[in-house]
This record gives sequence, structure tokens and C-alpha cells, in this order.
Amino acid sequence: MNSTENKIKGNWNIIKGKLKQQYAELTDDDLTYVEGKENELLGRIQKKTGKTQEELNRFIDQD
Repeated sequence: MNSTENKIKGNWNIIKGKLKQQYAELTDDDLTYVEGKENELLGRIQKKTGKTQEELNRFIDQD
């Protein structure tokens, strides 16, 4: 598990709020977290926002 996956698992509610503020097009369904499916979650976010995985990782990893 990489650092982004660890951060998602531990701080998902905070990250979810920041994502919703930054990207209004994301819905609650897009941001539904299921443990072990972090890559699927990131894929849904990528598809909606048009951001790369690296851009999303930086966004998630920033504090």
C-alpha cells in the first residue's frame, strides 16, 4: 500500500471534503470509499476531473 492509499484510508472524510470543494462535479457516489478499492476510487475521480493520477496523489498528499 502506498502513501496515498494510506492517507485515503486514514483521512478519507477530510480528503473527501477538500475534493468536493475543489471539484464541484464530483458526487457522493464518485467519492464512495471501499477499503481495498483505492485505485478504483482514484480512477472515478480521474475520469470526472480530467486530472492525472500524479496530480490527484499530490492533491491528496498535501496538508
